[in-house]
Amino acid sequence: MKRILAPQSKVVLAIAALVLTGVLGAGVASAQNPHFITAKATADATTGSLICSWKEAGLGDNQLISYTCTAEATAVYVCVNRGGANPSAANKETVSGPVSASGTFSSGKNGQITASLTATPPGPGSFSCPPGQSLEIASVSYTTVVLTDTTTGIIESLGNVTTGCLLPDVRGAC
Repeated sequence: MKRILAPQSKVVLAIAALVLTGVLGAGVASAQNPHFITAKATADATTGSLICSWKEAGLGDNQLISYTCTAEATAVYVCVNRGGANPSAANKETVSGPVSASGTFSSGKNGQITASLTATPPGPGSFSCPPGQSLEIASVSYTTVVLTDTTTGIIESLGNVTTGCLLPDVRGAC
């Protein structure tokens, strides 16, 4: 048995197809242009933590986007005496390793995300200080810092970052 569509049904189907094509086409176009407007890496001058900050656009409205900031880090730990000084002693420890931070953010109604992630320096491992001294971080450097939008696959290289000397010894050296 063969079905015959009335002329009105054909018009309705044609209009529906055009509407769906237009709606889907517009939705895909707005979400197909993700790009970083700004992206930078800094180091906190007090804690030595790595901060990756960015603004990304072209994400589509109300999208959840996941990010990861990664780097190779080298931290120098020292012992500080009760007077608050970092003695010029051999009790220092340099540790290295990968660090990272991840998070998921919503693009909101404007299809953009402005956010930051913070990665902490590698810990001191088994290094410890003698009684009467406290363990402090003297400096941290981060190399090959990379920000990745893991949802869309966009990768942004942020270079290298260093804290400088957070805690110089009594001679002014780090």
